[in-house]
Amino acid sequence: MKKFRFIAALTVLLAFSGIFSFGAQEAQKPADDQLKIVDAMHLISSNTLYDYVKELVSDKFGGRLTGTKEYEACAAWVESLLKTWGVQPAGDNGTYRQKFPNPFTQVFPGGVCVMQIPVKNGVINKSYRYEDEFIPGGTSGSGEVTAEVVYVGYGITAPELGYDDYKGVDVQGKIVLMDPEVPVGPGVKTLDLFMKWRPYSFHQYKLKNAAAHGAKGMLYNYGPIGNPNNAYVEGFIYHHVGEAVVKDVFAGTGKTYGDTVIKIRKELKPQSFATGKTFTIKNITEHHPDGVGFNVIGVIPGTDPILKDEVIVIGGHLDHLGRMWELMPGANDNATAVAVGLGVAEAMAKCAVKPKRTTVFAFFGSEEQSENQGTEGSHYYTEHPIFPLEKTVVMINMEGPGSGDEISASGGKTYPAFWSFVEKANNAYIHRRLSTGAAAYPGRPRQDSAWFFWKGVPALTFGSRGFNPGRPTYHNTHDDLSLITPEIMEDIAQLLFMTVMDISDEPALKFK
Repeated sequence: MKKFRFIAALTVLLAFSGIFSFGAQEAQKPADDQLKIVDAMHLISSNTLYDYVKELVSDKFGGRLTGTKEYEACAAWVESLLKTWGVQPAGDNGTYRQKFPNPFTQVFPGGVCVMQIPVKNGVINKSYRYEDEFIPGGTSGSGEVTAEVVYVGYGITAPELGYDDYKGVDVQGKIVLMDPEVPVGPGVKTLDLFMKWRPYSFHQYKLKNAAAHGAKGMLYNYGPIGNPNNAYVEGFIYHHVGEAVVKDVFAGTGKTYGDTVIKIRKELKPQSFATGKTFTIKNITEHHPDGVGFNVIGVIPGTDPILKDEVIVIGGHLDHLGRMWELMPGANDNATAVAVGLGVAEAMAKCAVKPKRTTVFAFFGSEEQSENQGTEGSHYYTEHPIFPLEKTVVMINMEGPGSGDEISASGGKTYPAFWSFVEKANNAYIHRRLSTGAAAYPGRPRQDSAWFFWKGVPALTFGSRGFNPGRPTYHNTHDDLSLITPEIMEDIAQLLFMTVMDISDEPALKFK
């Protein structure tokens, strides 16, 4: 397949008499320069990218939780590759690292989730299964709580909206069962209303509000998936739970969970109540309030005396969830993005033709984990930009670009001038099915591209789709090497390389 593509590319090149017209503005390059770029593209190998992913998910890097020694070791490995290829450091004080404050929590074995069922002669304990039915909260305090469970809907107290899930219920010393998000969605017709509710959608707000009302623990109806993106409150214990736990809490109460949630959303009125169910929840954790995180940032300076001031950012987060308490490998989320970014960086560094615009490779920390709102590494970068944001012509982000047979991207319809370059590169070299949509970030900043978008930088996120593993793999132990399609990583890396090399030489870019 690759041999065919190479021959096809040469045929296209030779069809033009010394000049190859390519790109949205039909920018021209000498044919020998274009041949050198195609040669560099073929340095990107699916085998090499797969080996990168295999290294990133290895036990020695411990799931890459930002702030840990395992994350630092992983970052050092990435830096060693960049240095070998001659990609220059662009972080603090001549290093590849841009540091930022980063409190973090480590989760250790020993968590339990048990419902105590009263019977005639005592109590029967029903224990729930780790991962399938509960996962420890990623910023849980360490300890144990046994208490009645109180359902508190979305866990919101919003006087200006006339809404309070805690009104009329006593949660002092109890465990709350709570839903994520808010009762209004960010749809086209409800966006204005959603923005009024948006501050209450954050995990951090919900946990702190529960603690402020006197609750000692929380069953968060979220997956169950692993998630270290929340606030830390000393002694506050919580789990992420799923359908099995929620169904048992509602059983025998005369209510069903589905009908209750529908009523909240329809009437925008709380439906909180004491369930009469008693649970024991326990976690063993260690909090590091003075933790430090960092982004890994390298740069290939542009060669044009004027265009070099303009910047193209290629990014993806380096971190994952760590251990909760078992290893969360994060193969497709987001080791594949790091591998693809490294593939592009190596090809560009070794290419005999250097881009006229500056290319920045940003491997962000703390995308998964933050006591603020998540995506902390990219947030810090946009607040402390190493390269001016007003000179950043496009931010190309990657999330899960390593599983399936189709290339997807958010933002192509928002930035059609940029997307035309992607389509032309795909038509000439890659020949994969492409799909795209609008750039939309109405709620929490779930991707690193969101902060760039909100700062006015054209921002797109590339990924892949088309593979169904037949089981949930998001933020759990199953996001492993079995998900990875090396060929799609190679194609995305080659697509981005050719796209960036082309737009880098365009005399004027008007993506905004």
